[in-house]
Parts: sequence; structure tokens; C-alpha cells
Amino acid sequence: MGKSALKNNAFQEALSVRFRRLLSGDPKGVPPWLDVVAAGDEAGFFLPTDAPWVVHADFGTLVGGIRALLMQALHPGSLTGVKNHSRYQSDPLGRLAGTIRWLTITTFGSKTAVLGEAARVNRLHTRVTGEYTTGAGERVPYKAADQDLLLWVHIAFMESFLVAHEQFAWRDIPKGNAATGADNYVSQWSASVAPLGLNEVPMSRAELDSTINQIYRTGLLAANEDTLSVVAFIKNPPLPNLAAPIYRLLFDAAVLSLKPEFRRLLGLKSKPGWIIRPLTRWTLRLMRLAIGPESPIEDGAIARLRRIGAWA
Repeated sequence: MGKSALKNNAFQEALSVRFRRLLSGDPKGVPPWLDVVAAGDEAGFFLPTDAPWVVHADFGTLVGGIRALLMQALHPGSLTGVKNHSRYQSDPLGRLAGTIRWLTITTFGSKTAVLGEAARVNRLHTRVTGEYTTGAGERVPYKAADQDLLLWVHIAFMESFLVAHEQFAWRDIPKGNAATGADNYVSQWSASVAPLGLNEVPMSRAELDSTINQIYRTGLLAANEDTLSVVAFIKNPPLPNLAAPIYRLLFDAAVLSLKPEFRRLLGLKSKPGWIIRPLTRWTLRLMRLAIGPESPIEDGAIARLRRIGAWA
């Protein structure tokens, strides 16, 4: 979703509205958080040349989001929280919109907006408590604000968006002062979770991979009947007929990009990469062309940055 001075034609705008309506839940296709992103008299955590902005503005996040949900389902604490304290079955698009709201405001909003959104999420987390069973059979009490849970959710999203971008996007990730674009993304996106109370996080691609492997080796991650039920729902959510075939491809791409050990735990098999990978890359590119070059969220964020002199 790179920024462009070009405008949508009538056909592109019609498709764009339908697409935004699906993701935001707004009947007019105007994300409720658009005004939040555009408002303010200060910069945010990121600029358009920063790695998180580039990654999260790309359609690869559609694959990354599905992949992140699959990874989260492997953590019994995250799974129990979703099952007992969310409306993922009765209102899946509403829950999706809530996640997109946090991601969008944190990536593109002002610092005040980011802190306000974090406070909203923290308030929601105070109600999420309970008990779960680890993969080793141990019963563990939990709160959504527990550091280990916050860390798993953070790295599930971060690694998923990173891997999806690397495999299915067309634009390189800016490396800034880091060794690689991946290192830059991991390091810069770490700032996003400090307002949520998580401060000890991976700061490089190597640290990210090491953290995931360490958690896997503890035996904490598991798949039970609830896991398989959630995975089945992620695989076949209630979507409009037009969106369903595209979603199935994106789901296949998400499964393909998972670590093999995670696929085994989830009971999923990947389809041939030589088919799924290029087909997904070109489908995402055609989707971008179909809905046009305009991006209301980026437009609003950049307009704010220009208004305060933070962007030319």
C-alpha cells in the first residue's frame, strides 16, 4: 500500500470501499480510526521510511494476520483468552477490526494517539483472566497482561508480518542503521509494545528466532480440541462469497510460511510452495491495483506529518 499521488478511478474506489468495509466493519468503508490517525500536532513512533510503516502498509499483512492468529492458537494462555473473553465466533470481523485498529494507530498515529490506544487495550486486558493447561499438562493461572503472554502475542504478530512480507511482498524492508531490513523491523517495532507494559523483547532477527525456539522447547505450546476448533474457524470464517476464494489462498499462504513444527502441532499441511508463493504474490499485487493507489490511512497520517513539518 505504498503512497501515491494518483487517485482512484470510479471502479477502483467502489472496490476499495468494499475492501475497507470488510476490514473495518464500517458500512461506508470509512475506518473509525481514520480520524484518530489524522489528528494531532506531533509525529508518531514511525515515519513513512521506517520499516514498520513499510511492512504494515503492504498487503502482505493480510497473510501475516492469518499466520499470527494460527501462531497465537498454539499458546494455551492466548487460546484460552480468545476462547473465553472474545467474540471471535459471534462477531469475527468485529474482533478483527479491534486488532486492526491497534496495529493501524500504533503504526501511523501520533504519539498521543498511540498512548491512548494502548490505554484502551490495557483496560480491556484487565478483564481477561483465567487458567490454562500447558503442553506439559501443568495448570497455570494467567492474566492478559502477563509478560509471557504479551511476549508471545507480540512475537507472533511481528514474526508473521515479517515472514509474510519477505515471502509475498514486492517492496524491500528499509534497513536503516541495522544490518538487514528484518533486523531494522524487529528493532523498530519493539517500541510498539512498551506502552502495553512489555519492555524485554527481541531486538534483532536472530533474537526473534531464538526466542521463538526457546518457547517451543519448553513444551508450553500445545494443540488440543479448542486449538483445532479455533484453527477450523480461522480456516473457514464467515465471509462474503467474493472474498472467500481469495481468503482461502491467503490461508494456504499463511500455512506455507509457518515453521514445520508449528504446522505439525496445528495438524496442517502446506500446499506446494512453487504454486502458492507466486500465486499469492501476484494476487496481492492485483488486489492493490484493483482497489487503486489511494490509502486513506496513509494519506491522513502523511497529511498530519506535513502539517507539523515532520515530512516533506
